[in-house]
Amino acid sequence: MKLLIIGSGGREHSLAWRAAQSATVEKVYVAPGNAGTAREAKLENVAIDPMNFEALADFVDLQDIALTIVGPEAPLVAGIVDYFNERQLPCFGPSKKAA
Repeated sequence: MKLLIIGSGGREHSLAWRAAQSATVEKVYVAPGNAGTAREAKLENVAIDPMNFEALADFVDLQDIALTIVGPEAPLVAGIVDYFNERQLPCFGPSKKAA
């Protein structure tokens, strides 16, 4: 299984690092990631802005990603989970209204 973690901070680094330890996880992409996530095994940074919902969703489709986890508040408040749900892409986080 492949995952996408959205964000570039320590919270996202921790989520990605822990997810990568699972035997069922093949790869964890981090958008955009940071210097630390670039050095971890099974993690790969991708240069996509966390506020570019269309590019993120297209990447998820292209890479056949099983789950997206959103770390930062800004994309959550802007409605990224609602956008992913409209495209029928699994995404963990609160809706725009809840955020």
